[in-house]
Amino acid sequence: MKYKTHKISILFLILATSIAAAQVKFEAKVSKKKLGVNERLRIDFEMNQDGDNFVPPNFNDFEVVGGPNTSVSNTWINGKRTYKKTYSYFLAPKKRGKFTIKQATIEIEGEIYKTFPLTINVTAAVDKPNAPPGAADIASENIHLVAEVSKTNPYLNEGFTVVYKLYVSPETGVSNWREKDNPRYNNFWSQNVEIKGLNIQKGLYKGEEYRYVVLRKTVLYPQKTGKLKIEPLVLDISVEVPTGRADIFGRQIMTKVPKTVTAGSRTINVKPLPEQGKPADFKGAVGDFNFKLTTSKTQLNATESLQAKIEVSGKGNLKLFELPKLNTPSSLEVYEPEHKENVRTNLSGMRGRISDTYTIVPQYRGKYPIPSISFSYFDLATETYKRISTDEVVIDVLEGPTASASKDNNTATASTKQTVRPSANTFAFIKTNSNWSNVKRQPFFRSTSFWLLLLLPFIMIPLAILIRRQNDKRNADVLGNRIRKADRLAKKYLGEAKKNLGNKETFYESLERALHNYLKAKLKIETTDFNKEKIENLLIERKVDNSVVAHFISILEHCELARYTPITQVTMKNDYDKAAKTISLIDKHIR
Repeated sequence: MKYKTHKISILFLILATSIAAAQVKFEAKVSKKKLGVNERLRIDFEMNQDGDNFVPPNFNDFEVVGGPNTSVSNTWINGKRTYKKTYSYFLAPKKRGKFTIKQATIEIEGEIYKTFPLTINVTAAVDKPNAPPGAADIASENIHLVAEVSKTNPYLNEGFTVVYKLYVSPETGVSNWREKDNPRYNNFWSQNVEIKGLNIQKGLYKGEEYRYVVLRKTVLYPQKTGKLKIEPLVLDISVEVPTGRADIFGRQIMTKVPKTVTAGSRTINVKPLPEQGKPADFKGAVGDFNFKLTTSKTQLNATESLQAKIEVSGKGNLKLFELPKLNTPSSLEVYEPEHKENVRTNLSGMRGRISDTYTIVPQYRGKYPIPSISFSYFDLATETYKRISTDEVVIDVLEGPTASASKDNNTATASTKQTVRPSANTFAFIKTNSNWSNVKRQPFFRSTSFWLLLLLPFIMIPLAILIRRQNDKRNADVLGNRIRKADRLAKKYLGEAKKNLGNKETFYESLERALHNYLKAKLKIETTDFNKEKIENLLIERKVDNSVVAHFISILEHCELARYTPITQVTMKNDYDKAAKTISLIDKHIR
């Protein structure tokens, strides 16, 4: 029994020794990592256990103006011992530049421990050497907004992502923020990816440990080649920075500093798709796709209906190209297709399927082939064009008239017509005698009509008074009159665009011209030389609400983008309604 107890004691002793060894800390700390060439730097080498044979690094790029100074702190709190030993040096930089202070070493209980190297940035001389940094300076050095772009040289219509991250150093904090300026993705198709909650994560920023949150994720598809600029995201932030003072409990006292940070603009170099090998029927599809043609049935009777579906599935710019058209024999009656999209967008881009479903009704009996349909796209993996073709589909109409029989029946019907010869009794059903009777004429005086005409002026007077009051009330309704006037203006300027619904290019040209003509008439300006920024500033100066201005600018941008992308009838109708509503709101708010 004693032998077992002795073994357990040795085991606990070894375990306690290993835990104590694992808790040894030896690290280097500097007063600042950025200083002027005329300032002084303090570096402390701290350890939580006493050690021997301390070897400082070689300060080749600095002159040692003080130290080493040694300090020891040994305290007991609630029965727990806290020990700290520090070697301190005061250094003066010899020149400007970035310098690395290498590792220091010390021996603790027979083990050699080393500090991590530190990088020091020495700048030009400062006005107040070794003055304590202000809260704004601390905030600038510890808060960073970064836009991470997944690809800076994509192909035309190739998707990539922009992720905005806010990095915060462990010594500081952020209490709240708001977006001061949102990026505008001109010449890009864009969609934000939903972020569910702001999760705090740990990461490295320029080699140093930081905390960060992902604020925004956006998927972009360039619609134009060349160098395109992504405008920056700008935030107003309340930053919590340490004051260097502690409260009665020893906790650091923090102060709040307002700070504006920006991710900076980014330039994307968009490559054009190669001309070599480009198919003649290429519609702009870029990605990795599958293509098929399916029919709900291949055998039916005349006047019955079937559905033919053209479908593209896979990953790529699914919302930004048109599907091939269905070619059918003239004997088949084909209706306008129903377009469906089942597309989800995440950081990897668009993925899903789009389809056009045609309803077909055969008129005559027979076999009708639907020719093969081909779909071509640019494959990003191989950087080549690929083509997918469907098989020919034969529609077998089992019962119904044939085209030739129908013509014969028409001829037979015409030949069997007979001449009609009228008889004497043909019109006997028409009566030639009347049974009219004399009506006694009533005098107008004191008749019902007489009394009605007599009382009519007395009835009209209160009615006229009521109508006059209603008109006065309506004229006094300034807000209502503005709304009605705005609706009339919207109908006036958008009339041409409404006539061209269904014709994409003409519709959006008319819509854009209507928006400019409205501004020209309403604000008494020439909009020919105005860009979107000037229009936005002018509307804001006229006290138009920012959200209404944003809607107006987004419609103008959509008019430009729609000329390069496929648009459905439903989308055009939605854009028309949105433009009419926005014009009404501007006319309501403008001053």
